Amino acid sequence: MTTNVTGVVLRQKGYWMGWPGAAYPVDQYEREYPEQAMKMGDEVGVSVKFAETVYDEKGMAKFLKGLKAHPPDGVLVIPLSMSMWELVDQITAAGLPTVVFASIGTAFTQHVRERSRKKGVYLLSSLDFESVRTGLKMIGTKKKLTADRMLVLKGDAKKPVDTVVENLSIKLRTVGRQKVVEAYEKVGETEAVQEIAEEYRKNAKKTVEPTREDLIKSARMLVACKNLLAEYEATAITMDCLGLVGLRLIDTTPCMGFSKLNDEGIPAACEADLDALLTMLLLKHSFGKPSFMNDPVPETVKNILVAAHCTSATRLDGYGAPSEPFILRSHSESNIGVSMQVLWRAGQEITLAKFQGPTKMLVGSGTVLGNVDTPPAGGCRTSVEVKMKGVEDVRDVKGFHQLLMYGDHARELEGLCRLLGIEVIQM
Repeated sequence: MTTNVTGVVLRQKGYWMGWPGAAYPVDQYEREYPEQAMKMGDEVGVSVKFAETVYDEKGMAKFLKGLKAHPPDGVLVIPLSMSMWELVDQITAAGLPTVVFASIGTAFTQHVRERSRKKGVYLLSSLDFESVRTGLKMIGTKKKLTADRMLVLKGDAKKPVDTVVENLSIKLRTVGRQKVVEAYEKVGETEAVQEIAEEYRKNAKKTVEPTREDLIKSARMLVACKNLLAEYEATAITMDCLGLVGLRLIDTTPCMGFSKLNDEGIPAACEADLDALLTMLLLKHSFGKPSFMNDPVPETVKNILVAAHCTSATRLDGYGAPSEPFILRSHSESNIGVSMQVLWRAGQEITLAKFQGPTKMLVGSGTVLGNVDTPPAGGCRTSVEVKMKGVEDVRDVKGFHQLLMYGDHARELEGLCRLLGIEVIQM
C-alpha cells in the first residue's frame, strides 16, 4: 500500500524589506527542502512528489484544482515567506491531512498560534527539517489504518456484521462469541501447540501456578485466535473473554495468546473493548511498538498509578526487540489458564493513551517506578507502578483500560491526533 503526499513550496518572486529578508537564501531552500522531503518519504514508505512552486493566487488556484482532481493521502506545505500564510489557509481548507513546515523567520507566534491547533494540520515552526519525517509518518499511519479490519467476538450473532469506524476508515467485523468456543475446540495438541507451550516454559523467568496442561490449553487458544483472524480476514482482535470464562464456555483464557499476538504486531485487546483495540492499532502504526491495555489503580499513599492487567506484551521496546523478563502465572480472577507477569523496566518513560470513542483520545505520559506482585496485591498479574507527569493527584487520572507503551511519545501523539481530526484530552 503506497501513501501519496503532494508537496508544494510557497514563495515570493522577490524579497525586500520583510522577513525572512533579502539575505535569506530562498532559492537554495526551494531546492533543498523538497529533495530532503522526498528522501525522507522513501525512508518511511511515503511517496512525496512536489507540484510547481506557488507564488500567488493564480498559482494557488491551479494547485488546488490539481488537488481536487487527484486527491493525495496528504499534503506537505513549505512556506518560504511570511506573506504566504493566507495561501497556506487555502490549502488546509481543502480538508486533506496537511503537514506545514515553517522555517524560523517565516512565521511569528500570531501565524502559528491558531493554525497549529487546527484539526487536520500538523504545523512545525523550526529549523529542524528532520521533524518533517514525523509528519510524513503520520500521514502514512492514517493510510495504513484504512487497510485494517478489527475482529470483535461478542454477543450471539450467527453471521458476521460489517461496519466501518467512519472518521478513521477502519473496517470492523463483529462475530458471535460462540465462534471462539468452536475455534478452540477444533485445535488439538499438535506439534505446533507443543512447541508454543515449550517456548513459553523455557523462556519464562519462572512458572508459579500453571501446569503443562495449562500451557497446552493456552497455546491451543493462541492457534484458535490466529485461525479466527485468518477466517475473518482481520488484522486485530478483541473478544468477550471475561464472559466466556465466567460462564465456563472455555476452560482457559486468551491471556498468553494475546501477549504473543501483540509481540508479533497483531493488536489483541481484552473484554471486547473496541476503543482499546483502536488505540492499539494507532500506536502500532505510529511507533512500531505493542501497548498494554490496563486497569488503572490509584496508589494514594505514594500518589502513583498502578496499571494492571494479565495480557502484557513482552517485546516492549518494539516488534522484534528482545523480550522483557516475564513470569508465568494464572489468570488472577479465575485462577485458570496462563497469564503474563511482565517485569517492566524501572526508570522507563512511558506514554498513556486511550480513545474515548473514535473522535477523542486521552493522552498522558510518565515514568515506570517498578512492579507489584500478586499477592500481596490482588488484581491482575502484570501490575506496573507509574509516576504520572503533570498529574498532581493520581485520583484524578481519567479513563479506563488505558494503553501503556514504552517511550514518551505524548507530544507526537497529540500532533497525530490533530492531523487525524481527533480531540486530545490531557490525562
